[in-house]
Amino acid sequence: MRNPSSPRIGWYGLGSMGRPMAENLQQYLANYEQPNLTYYNRTMSTGADLEALGAVPAYSYGDLVANCDLIFTMVANDGVLQDLMRGVANDGQIQGKVFVDCSTVHPDTAANVSELLAMNGGRFLSAPVFGGPAIASSGKLVFAIGGPSENVETVKGYILDVMGRKIIDCGEKAQNAALLKVGGNIITLNLMEAVGEAHVFAEKTGLGDAAMQELISESFGAVAGGYSQRLTSGIYAPPLDTRPGFGVSLAIKDAAHALSIASQNNVKLPGLEVADRNMQAARKYAGECLDSSSMYGTLRREAGETFWNESSRQGGK
Repeated sequence: MRNPSSPRIGWYGLGSMGRPMAENLQQYLANYEQPNLTYYNRTMSTGADLEALGAVPAYSYGDLVANCDLIFTMVANDGVLQDLMRGVANDGQIQGKVFVDCSTVHPDTAANVSELLAMNGGRFLSAPVFGGPAIASSGKLVFAIGGPSENVETVKGYILDVMGRKIIDCGEKAQNAALLKVGGNIITLNLMEAVGEAHVFAEKTGLGDAAMQELISESFGAVAGGYSQRLTSGIYAPPLDTRPGFGVSLAIKDAAHALSIASQNNVKLPGLEVADRNMQAARKYAGECLDSSSMYGTLRREAGETFWNESSRQGGK
């Protein structure tokens, strides 16, 4: 029997990260006899598996907000988030509602959205995540979270051991969680660049990918090993009819946030500048259907090889 006192939870955004996160959340709600998740996505067919688990489709984002108390979002960029929040704030239907954004946005965006919602009776938490789609599917993401403490405590119950294995509490300001996410992406993109450089080094010297991948996996951990596998499996340049796990344009957006904030604070990020330049060159050469690790293709071209390896797609953009 469903517990009528439990909050009604909504979810917007069913991309490569949002969909597995929402599915894990719906499974938790069903297991504990709480109201089923309500969801909306621009392409509603993406939610077919989620609906099969018991989730309920909404007619629009506004309809979702009107019928939910706690609303999660996972969107592509700052502009999408701002448009969504302006729309519902202007409708005057957000009194007492809590919005939890799991996207990667600029800290200024998080601060502005938080202020906008508070002025209209709502509350905003920034809760960006660390980990790719496979980690999201396993429910082992790491969350950063920032916002009003009483709302954070409520939301933690729907994150820990549901969608994530760890929550890093960044305090009362939503923008601090967004800032931690931007800082974390400096590490992520530098590591992808380093793994790509090591693989091209191994290929050109005759050492080969197998030994390098084994070394990376055994000596530098599962994250670096996963990036190595993206290269050797060809996922860095997947077939044109598939969606990359962490698309190159999203990574370029994230790098731009970090570089902008660093510049404002007189901080140099030379490693990130190299990674950003190589990602942009990869996108210019091979189009949007690339993973963030596609700087490897640029490195291959600079070393006199083709952008494509034997496991990737062999052209197109």
